[in-house]
Amino acid sequence: NQPSQEFQSEEDRTLTMRIARRGVREAAELVAEQNDANAVEVLRALNPAVTQDILAELDADRVRRLLASVTPAEADQWKKNQTYPDDTIGWMMEAPTATFLPEVTVAQATEVIRELVKRAFVTYGFVIDKSTRLLGLITMRDLLLSSPGARLGDIMLKDVFYLAPDLHLREAMKLVLNRHFPVYPVCDSTRRLVGQVRGQAMFEEQAYEISAQPGTMVGVDKEERLATPWVRSLKFRHPWLQLNLLTAFLAAAVVGVFQETVDRVVILAMFLPVLAGQSGNTGCQALAVALRGLTLGELAAGRERELVAKEAFLGLLNGVFVGMTAGIGMFVVASMQKNPSALVLAAIVFIAMTVSCVISGIAGALIPLTLRKLGADPATASSIFLTTATDVASMGIFLALATLLVVT
Repeated sequence: NQPSQEFQSEEDRTLTMRIARRGVREAAELVAEQNDANAVEVLRALNPAVTQDILAELDADRVRRLLASVTPAEADQWKKNQTYPDDTIGWMMEAPTATFLPEVTVAQATEVIRELVKRAFVTYGFVIDKSTRLLGLITMRDLLLSSPGARLGDIMLKDVFYLAPDLHLREAMKLVLNRHFPVYPVCDSTRRLVGQVRGQAMFEEQAYEISAQPGTMVGVDKEERLATPWVRSLKFRHPWLQLNLLTAFLAAAVVGVFQETVDRVVILAMFLPVLAGQSGNTGCQALAVALRGLTLGELAAGRERELVAKEAFLGLLNGVFVGMTAGIGMFVVASMQKNPSALVLAAIVFIAMTVSCVISGIAGALIPLTLRKLGADPATASSIFLTTATDVASMGIFLALATLLVVT
């Protein structure tokens, strides 16, 4: 049974808070430095998903010692959790704190719970048969109001809602969104009770995943925290910056292809960042909506084309409106410089802005969809790939049109 921090000493509580504020690898290093007793108390108090993450980072010998230091029920539960993929309900289960057979009386169950609450929180009692199949649930209110001699099987709540251990956290969050129960039983396909999961643990883990998403979009590892040492932060971030540099060279190469055009019509250089920035923002809007839909499970199978078509249409409309404004800006600047092609340049800016915004909208939707199809996190460095696509498209179209309509 996993106690909360309330059951810890002040020293262990402080250590737990330090570990909780760190990424998994730093947390595992801190745990590895503790003796077995302290390490066990900390692991018991952490979110079960974090506990499993840390155990996965420790060496096998240390894990065996830690498992030998906890109760057999806890050891079995921790080993059982490791059999499920991370980000699933099974990964963050706890051992059920209070299980009873249906013939147990209210008085007997109350005596058991009085002892249990000295070392763990008990929210519900679970009524099971001899094969551990979940039959019902007992609330503390039921125990308080029922007669001492009543059997649990007669007063339990039947048809209990439960979660499957192999259910992904994202899917589970959709199922519990309107329930808000403090604890959910976890049962396998035969309705055998294999654990329990706290609503708080689920929401904490989901909040952590969501908070990490903006960072993963730009190449920041989701393990990095404020307390992460600068050496490890550099190791997390630098490879993505090198990739970003390579993609920036690709955009620069596009400009290099049209170097003669830029040399002859210098005003074009003034509007290159305008097009790149505007199309980039359009793509980021589409990317944000696509990632939100994927995270919340709103994007049903088969609706990918609908999403891409919508973002392309929005890109067209936004491109037309901002293209008109940018075109007017180009006409005014070119006229002030007495450029004879002012009207043509304005039209080029309008067309390039419109087309690049359409491409950016499509890219913003397609990039996370493609990453998911390849089995990667849809948010992983998606902003870097999007920036490359929007820069190449906007600059390439703009300079190609200028070369065709003004220079040649």
